[in-house]
Amino acid sequence: MRGKNNPMVVERYTVLDRVAHTAHAFAMVVLILTGLKIYMGWDFMSFHNARALHMIMVPVLLAVNWILIPYNIFSASEGGVQAKMEHFMDTYIFSLEDAMRLKAIMLNFFGKGDYPAFTIYDEVEGHYKTKLHPLMKILIVLEGTAILVIAVSGIVLYKLDWVLFGLPVGSWILSAGDLMAPFLGMSSLQLMRAIHLLMTYWFVFELVVHIGILEFDPHVWKYYKAIFWSGKENLADRHFVDIVGHEPKNNVPDRELVWHDSSEKVLDAAKE
Repeated sequence: MRGKNNPMVVERYTVLDRVAHTAHAFAMVVLILTGLKIYMGWDFMSFHNARALHMIMVPVLLAVNWILIPYNIFSASEGGVQAKMEHFMDTYIFSLEDAMRLKAIMLNFFGKGDYPAFTIYDEVEGHYKTKLHPLMKILIVLEGTAILVIAVSGIVLYKLDWVLFGLPVGSWILSAGDLMAPFLGMSSLQLMRAIHLLMTYWFVFELVVHIGILEFDPHVWKYYKAIFWSGKENLADRHFVDIVGHEPKNNVPDRELVWHDSSEKVLDAAKE
């Protein structure tokens, strides 16, 4: 989608993308703070309020990650199932090209080569081929796994005999824990509590990596504005951006488009 006044402005995130990311970030921060309050007994709020907020944010986080985000992903591309799966694989799954980008990023850290573009826009097809930092593609998979693990372990911390549609889910989780807990000198409930806390620390670590390391660059701040507010990106800002599929002509106004094959650039940078 092109802007009316600027032909290089495209829609990077839809309204639902922005809602999902904002709700996810807010729910995650509240869950971390209230969870640590419950575990460590911090004095910034009462136990009752912390537990209430924690239980409110749990369904928010799960709904965003298991309903809204999958809907956004598979409704973003046109075409049938194959086209949607290709969009999903290109955008969110770590590939060989991402591995080459990550290698080039590491080489750049040691002063060898340029920092490779991780936002790649196909101007002919009119959509992003990829828009995530390669490390984020790894973190997304790990985060999704951690959310599942912390949700399952949290069920028995909430209620030991929790039942869903007549199914004794809480008892099943404790029975599964009984298979591993004795080897660690724990009860099944103690194991679930330890796993739940471990996943909390993982989310704290991921938050530091995502915000404090990956985004600690003024040129990346434009993505904050896009994902929390405008949803748009100006591709004329060529930091971390490649445009593929277009050969520049003399009549292209007010922009500099350098045509090249993005994958070849990344491979060359990684080989240096």
